[in-house]
Amino acid sequence: MTATVDPLADTTLVLLTLNEVEGLRDCFDAIPMDRCGEVLAVDGGSTDGTRELLAGRDVPILDQDVPGRGEAFRVAARSAKFDKLIYYSPDGNEDPGDIVRLAERLAGGADLVIASRFLPESRNEEDDHLLRPRAWVNQTYTAVANLLFNREGPWVSDCINGFRAIRKPLMDRLELTEEKFPIEYQMTIRSMKAGYRIEEFATYEGDRVGGESKAKSLSVGAGHLKILGHEVLRAAARRALRRGQQDGA
Repeated sequence: MTATVDPLADTTLVLLTLNEVEGLRDCFDAIPMDRCGEVLAVDGGSTDGTRELLAGRDVPILDQDVPGRGEAFRVAARSAKFDKLIYYSPDGNEDPGDIVRLAERLAGGADLVIASRFLPESRNEEDDHLLRPRAWVNQTYTAVANLLFNREGPWVSDCINGFRAIRKPLMDRLELTEEKFPIEYQMTIRSMKAGYRIEEFATYEGDRVGGESKAKSLSVGAGHLKILGHEVLRAAARRALRRGQQDGA
């Protein structure tokens, strides 16, 4: 009989933290730590006991010389032992039960896997609200990315959610530059451009546990707009370069 291989066994789980001690206390025991090949935390300078809690649970902590979520993604990728990376924020929004689902999709051949908050079976934290500004903005940016850059794969319903998994060599090829929250948007757009196999599944976004959101709506929205403009110009420059090379051939 062939033994079943745990999809988390060759995966690095990255905990992204900045003053999330209450969220960690709430969800830590549900995180499949013992199944992961490696678990590490990238901490942005917590002062609320987050670092002490992680150290007490023997989770290695990586520090950032440059602040920002995008830099945290790269710090983790540089230090990770395994090529399969899962990014998880222990703040209550992300369901730890979906960590294995991300790993299963990577093991099945996906290049980038996103836990989507906007599939029919999903739950977004604003679903119970009459007004859903963050969801509407997210869906607008997601639609624009699909229309401009998604030439080969199926429609991606949530280009921005940070609860995701990617293969490290493929992430390196994307040459991601964003230092802050729009790192996920840049990653998704460049994965579309590269023709990566992007898969999604429906996730249940819970309510934040303690702490406060680091994603301030106006500044983060402006950051996504900047990324979008940069990627449009980058694509246009590459098309012009290819035309020049063809004309000169």
